[in-house]
Amino acid sequence: MIQLLIVDDEAHVVDRLHATIDWASIGIEQVFKAYSGKEALELLEQFSIDIVLTDIQMPGISGLQLIAEINRRWQKTKCILLSGYSDFNYAKEAILQGTEDYLLKPVTEPDLLAAVGRVMEKLQSEWQEVFSKQRLSYTVKENLPLLRGNLLSDLLQGRKLTEQSLRDKMQMLELPDFHEHPCVLMMIRLESDFLEYDMSRLSLMEYAISNMVEELFAEKFDSWHTKDAHDYLIFVMKKKPLAADQEDSSWLERTASVLQSAVKNYLKGKISILLSSWGQFPSEVTTLYNASLSAFRKQIGSEHELLMRLGDESVQPELSALQRLYEPPTLNHLLEAARWEDTEDKLTLIFDEMEAKFSESQEHLLEVYFSVASAFAYIAHKNGRPLHQLIGGDYDRMTEGIPFRTVNQLREWTIRSLHRMREDMDQERKDSRVTLINDIRSFIDQHLASDVSLQSIADHVFLHPVYVSKIYKLETGDNLSDYVNRVRMDRAAYLLKNGHDKIYEIATQLGYQRPHSFNHAFKKHYGMTPQEYRDQYS
Repeated sequence: MIQLLIVDDEAHVVDRLHATIDWASIGIEQVFKAYSGKEALELLEQFSIDIVLTDIQMPGISGLQLIAEINRRWQKTKCILLSGYSDFNYAKEAILQGTEDYLLKPVTEPDLLAAVGRVMEKLQSEWQEVFSKQRLSYTVKENLPLLRGNLLSDLLQGRKLTEQSLRDKMQMLELPDFHEHPCVLMMIRLESDFLEYDMSRLSLMEYAISNMVEELFAEKFDSWHTKDAHDYLIFVMKKKPLAADQEDSSWLERTASVLQSAVKNYLKGKISILLSSWGQFPSEVTTLYNASLSAFRKQIGSEHELLMRLGDESVQPELSALQRLYEPPTLNHLLEAARWEDTEDKLTLIFDEMEAKFSESQEHLLEVYFSVASAFAYIAHKNGRPLHQLIGGDYDRMTEGIPFRTVNQLREWTIRSLHRMREDMDQERKDSRVTLINDIRSFIDQHLASDVSLQSIADHVFLHPVYVSKIYKLETGDNLSDYVNRVRMDRAAYLLKNGHDKIYEIATQLGYQRPHSFNHAFKKHYGMTPQEYRDQYS
């Protein structure tokens, strides 16, 4: 998912390049707009922007100053300079600032797309170089990360070590000093194509992602990671001593979004990421971990490629639940993470083992029943719901003393109840998202003439803009920017056919700063100018 930012103090230039260039043809998925260097920096702090296309001469922060700041703070972001000034001194200074290309206005669409395409190829090449180095060092470094991961796993699961013992182990494993420092957990779930990989290739991808995390976050944070029982990658991170204090949370979120984009673009897979709240190391690590698991289940569930920041959530202790029943991941772990297919697979293994070894044992039948019933009640109550509301009439079987006499009876009841729980929780999440989508659309309809940027929409619904954009796409199959453009064009067509306002007045009503930009957008959408449309239909 390559994202581009267009920056120019001439609004009509930004709007025209945004609306008329076929960015999708070269793989640009999202295009952002900024009308000043200040506004560009604000967007860069929130979104994982890969390429910036900026003018030179702008009031306040100039294009060259903007590029210098980008190179200082976001080294992975590439810049292209677009200017009407042909003076070589500008080009020379742009090169010194690390600009990837220098284009003179007016630039043609083929030249612009070619320049952006070259920068995309360079991004691809740089990430491939990182991966090549990772492959060379993978075998050499295999054992030390495993020992580090095992120690962190113990801490996440609540294992208690004396302070000196933990310090000694961390020093032996060459880990940074985390003691008594605030830390944050980052939880990563590998999704989509990654799930089809064999163990060897999956391990290589996990190793690549861990190195990408180190590459991206090393500027401000020390990190330490492991893989937990749910196959999540868990990173505990603390701020480096010399890192700046301001905007740690927004920096973390933006850098996590960069990681998400890099994995999709260069490893060809999707990940979901959850960032915890801050806590003290090591006393609050287990609490942060349990809270992250709970939030992952409730806020992300089975959806893919989401990025979330963890809020304040109470966490209840997990319940531990024959060999298949108790081996990790447990039923509680799987339900906690909303891994419904994996839960059903585990239940199948449990019942197959029961039928093979203990088909005549009522005691083992009750053991499995109590474990399953306990896990179902646990997850229902964690979602604030009585179990009887989720599984309906099957709940009555639980109150009949010895409800099941055979393994097959228990199997059928368990799978049926699991399906009902999933349907109910999926519907609850869907209902909440439908409400969110309706709120977003209502805001757009009411503010079309003013500010309907992604940031303003996110502020209205009190959510992060990346989350708003992703949820809207998941629920509607449409990009939010495409919806805004479609609403504008539909309203424009109505006003042209049924009203008498001048075209420049209609452009203002639709939020365009210049009629020229409106004309370009309208012609691209309808294949004719606004005046031609009015002449044809009025």
